[in-house]
Amino acid sequence: MSNNSNEEDEQQKQQLFEYFVVCGIGAEIRTLDGEKGFHGHNEFYLASLLDQYPPITHTSYPPPPPQLPTCVLPAGVEFYTTGFDPTNPLSFPRAYPIVLTEGDGSKIYVSCIAFRDPVCDDIAEAYHIPANSFADKCICLVSRAPSFHILREVLEEIYLLCFSANGSSKPLWDVIAYTVSNVPLPTPGKERVLFAVENSLLSVDLPPKNGLPHADISFQPLVQCLDVDNFIKLFTAVLIERRVLLRSNKYSLLTLASEAICHLIYPFRWQHVYIPLLFFSGVDYIDAPTPYMMGLHSGVDTTGLSMDGVVVVDLEHNCITTSEDIPRLPEPEMSSLRNELLKLLHPNVVWIDSMKVDLESHEQYARFNSKAWSPDNDLQLRIIFLKFFASILGGYRNFIENTSNQVFNSQAFLKKRSRATQQPADEMVTQFLESQGFLDYLERGLGSSENGNNLLDKLQDAIGRGQDPLSILPSVSTEPEIISISDPGVGISGSGARYTYDRFPANYRSEEQEEKRKQILAAASGALEYTVKHTSNGSPSMYNGDSKGGSLSPRERAAERERMVLDIKVKLQGLWLRLLKLGATDDPLSSFEYGTILALIEIDAEGIGGSGFVECIREHIHSGWKGHLTEEQFIAVKELLKTAITRATSRNDIATIRDALEVSAEMYKKDRNNVADYVQRHLRSLAIWEELRFWDVYFEYLMECYSNKSTNYAALVTAQLVILATHMAGLGLPDTDSWHIIETIAGKNNIGYSHIIKLRGYMSHIQQLCVGYWGIYSMKSQSISLSLPSPRPQDVTVDNQQPAEASGRSWVQSMFSRDTTSRASSLTRVRKWTSDQDKSENGVTTGQPKVQSSIRTLRGHNGAVTALHCVTQREVWDLVGDREDAGFFISGSTDCTVKIWDPSLRGNELRATLKGHTRTVRAISSDRGKIVSGSDDHYVFVWDKQTTQLLEELKGHDAEVSCARMLSGERVLTASYDGTVKMWDVRTDTCVATVGRCSSAVLCMEYDDSTGVLAAAGRDAVANIWDIRSGRQMHKLLGHSKWIRSIRMVGDTVITGSDDWTARMWSISQGTCGAVLACHAGPVLCVEYSKSDKGVITGSSDGLVRFWENEDGGLKSSKNVTIHGGGVLSINAGENWLGIGAADNTMSLFHRPQERLGGFSGTVSKIASWQLYRTPQKTVAMVRCVASDLERKRICSGGRNGLLRLWDATINI
Repeated sequence: MSNNSNEEDEQQKQQLFEYFVVCGIGAEIRTLDGEKGFHGHNEFYLASLLDQYPPITHTSYPPPPPQLPTCVLPAGVEFYTTGFDPTNPLSFPRAYPIVLTEGDGSKIYVSCIAFRDPVCDDIAEAYHIPANSFADKCICLVSRAPSFHILREVLEEIYLLCFSANGSSKPLWDVIAYTVSNVPLPTPGKERVLFAVENSLLSVDLPPKNGLPHADISFQPLVQCLDVDNFIKLFTAVLIERRVLLRSNKYSLLTLASEAICHLIYPFRWQHVYIPLLFFSGVDYIDAPTPYMMGLHSGVDTTGLSMDGVVVVDLEHNCITTSEDIPRLPEPEMSSLRNELLKLLHPNVVWIDSMKVDLESHEQYARFNSKAWSPDNDLQLRIIFLKFFASILGGYRNFIENTSNQVFNSQAFLKKRSRATQQPADEMVTQFLESQGFLDYLERGLGSSENGNNLLDKLQDAIGRGQDPLSILPSVSTEPEIISISDPGVGISGSGARYTYDRFPANYRSEEQEEKRKQILAAASGALEYTVKHTSNGSPSMYNGDSKGGSLSPRERAAERERMVLDIKVKLQGLWLRLLKLGATDDPLSSFEYGTILALIEIDAEGIGGSGFVECIREHIHSGWKGHLTEEQFIAVKELLKTAITRATSRNDIATIRDALEVSAEMYKKDRNNVADYVQRHLRSLAIWEELRFWDVYFEYLMECYSNKSTNYAALVTAQLVILATHMAGLGLPDTDSWHIIETIAGKNNIGYSHIIKLRGYMSHIQQLCVGYWGIYSMKSQSISLSLPSPRPQDVTVDNQQPAEASGRSWVQSMFSRDTTSRASSLTRVRKWTSDQDKSENGVTTGQPKVQSSIRTLRGHNGAVTALHCVTQREVWDLVGDREDAGFFISGSTDCTVKIWDPSLRGNELRATLKGHTRTVRAISSDRGKIVSGSDDHYVFVWDKQTTQLLEELKGHDAEVSCARMLSGERVLTASYDGTVKMWDVRTDTCVATVGRCSSAVLCMEYDDSTGVLAAAGRDAVANIWDIRSGRQMHKLLGHSKWIRSIRMVGDTVITGSDDWTARMWSISQGTCGAVLACHAGPVLCVEYSKSDKGVITGSSDGLVRFWENEDGGLKSSKNVTIHGGGVLSINAGENWLGIGAADNTMSLFHRPQERLGGFSGTVSKIASWQLYRTPQKTVAMVRCVASDLERKRICSGGRNGLLRLWDATINI
């Protein structure tokens, strides 16, 4: 008895409301694409958390969910020229509920009212937003209790109190504070709480715990939207855990329908991703492969998504579509369920169901429809579905094995059911018994406290005894105890004053919060003003038609600029000193100081922010600061310096880059071994260090600073080169690259061999010191990271990456990856029954299902894997049928074999081994029926893909075969080290023609079957173009100075990558070079062309991937990716996915998000919009070849150890 009393006391201490939150446009404005500032009324902006109660400083309450602003305004924030207009329904306030799911599966219930509110004056002034503008704002009540009605009622009262003409007797935030703080959560089934919001009396109570779960919603919207057949189809799809997407143009309907279907599958619980209202920019998550239930506004475009297997439920048009059949419910349960639903729903469903049961007339339908839907109907509907489960699982308790593992014998249960129904095992029941929801139910029911309150078991027993199903529900014998909550402050205002508002008021801000807000707005305003003032002299001001710029004299203009520079530097000095006070609990990249400095650096057009920030650090060092940083400070300073250097590079501001390099060598943190880790080492990823011109200018600067006529010139040059070498070693530049730069500068200054030998010795010594501790600098990204977790994945650096709605997307990612541990635990306790005949290959009985890993190691080859080919879905179709998991990889090896791998056969992927070659296999290709392989034995073999029989041996090359390509019409195209390209007819086993000849070995080849244009290149550094249909050579493209290792041809464009560290883009029709891409620090091993935006992607042995943007007829590098430490071997670009593999066994998958609702994609170029989707954990191996299957998000690498490493990026995301 005492335990129950304690539980009740603890329950009473809980509050009904957790938070009151206001979301909308904050001090820092960003578009959904991450662009800072105001970009007009036709753009959507990220929502921010503006105010909350309890305040953020209240230590007794955890902070609201970080994804809350993104989710309560799923479309983002829009600006308007008008506010509420009684004649315009689009301007009316909108009330809707949402449900958030946390990582542990618990739910948070939120009631929202969104409305147009005037933009704050200080924000409008700072961002030059037109006067009298309005923006979306949302007020929310957050609770852990699913009491949707009371949440909405309280929120509506607060909204009306704010905007009513009579106003309130207390300040609005005092009303909010009292309501949130003083309304307790009533004890279920025992208490009813009465409270008032101003003069409106409200009440709340909860049903008893031992009944059906509390569902404070009406099921009527769901049954009105779908006819009975579609209703049952949706129920079945959820029950067998399909990917379910609800569509509607009403936010509230999406949430209510999702919650309703979750209650109808009771006593089972949805175990997967659950997002009733998905924010618009997260639409790409619909292609996730794991089960989910999500709701999406019908105005969001999904045409660019595959949607394979997704059950799309259109609630507006009573329509369900899916590419995979949904199995029917078994008989006799299907007929019984349908009949009971028709009896219940007749009076309350749309006319379409009335037609199905042959009602005589519309008048008869109207008579049936006269009775309104009530909570009794909700209860009857839930009992109907509970009876369905009681029937379909009849006797299931007899098949729970009484062993230590407590296993459910599903095989025996299905056999018993088949005998009872005289039908074979039903597909739907089989899938249901394998679902996570059923396993979770068994786990909760075995030996848990819930077992005594299991309504399913009670209902089965009641039906067996012939009792009324409603008898299983608890009876309400006593009236609940009334608990009254009164606000003593209501109506006791000394002056009788009323508080009225023309906009929703802001809550009280502390001095620190107010100061932080002012500084953000000042930084935005100052940077914007500066940018506007320094536009070209001939152009008028963007915001003022009356610009004074033209009337200022040169001296006045210089004085104004000097004042601006001084003002920015003063601000930066204060921010820098505050940045150095970041504590151990502060998040450096979300701190106010970091954000403001970053804004001043990024928005500043002439570099005053970047150069001023570097100067602040230099002055601080000269004042005696030792440069020692904490972990938090280190992260912030490192990122700010990177941004400053990147901006300075774009302006060719060598002075700022030089100063930043020098101060980075003075600032450090201590690593775990108490060794100084300098900021400079973490700047390695920036491309400027690879350019000789920078070090040349830096050297000249040093010579000017330290020139002394009395000093020996050679000794002076050597001393300055030592300074350069020290910085190169601090950056971690490869020894060969550093020495090339030093030797070049030394040669220009003729210092003599004795000094060069000294320099070489010094560089070797300092490199050995660095490598001895930090390891070899083969990676562009930091190989050792001892700092706090970064918002980006570890060991990943993406330059110029655009910010996104991070909190919303990271929440969805956590949803897809949650429950891995709990699922594994569940599967160990409750697993599917396995018969004695289910054996593994070694004869051991298979146990419980294991959580699938995203990485598989495929064993079979006895030598290094030298060739790897990915079979497309079109090629695979004839062999195995158009399956979702189809998509083969074919590998060749130094063991002279060709192997076919089927990833869908997990654990037994090797499908066939093709033997015939006598030397290493170098080239593989395939079409829908055949495989072609080329080898060092000079032969080309053609195999039947289905029977794996050798069809033809093509002999004609005089050297190793390097390339092979299957063409239409039973033709094969091959290239060899003998310098020839040959066309073969498979049907006659003959060489039709030698279609191309090069002066040296051919290393790469491309062919366009539609035009007959062939491109091949290799060791002679010439790209040759032939028209094989006319039998003539079109062009010899000259320009590269070393081997050409990669070639890509799309339409009239050819891209080549060479050992001379450059890539070139050529025009086939003109035979000319259109662009030279020269920013890599090693041979360019692979090139790719993005068709949609005409951009180029290059990968090099330096581990760097560069994205080149097509702009104004030329190409410029718009993004660098430094995930990979070894040479980049493969780049495969699709419409929205990009797969990359490297020699150090690293892989990465990039994704390009779809355009937002309304077509506003922001100002980010398409080639720069690639975002890292996922990269697997690296394992130690040396890779020779890589292939990608973008249709199924798989990347496979072949190693020197003979192992294939298959990464399935769709598993465990």
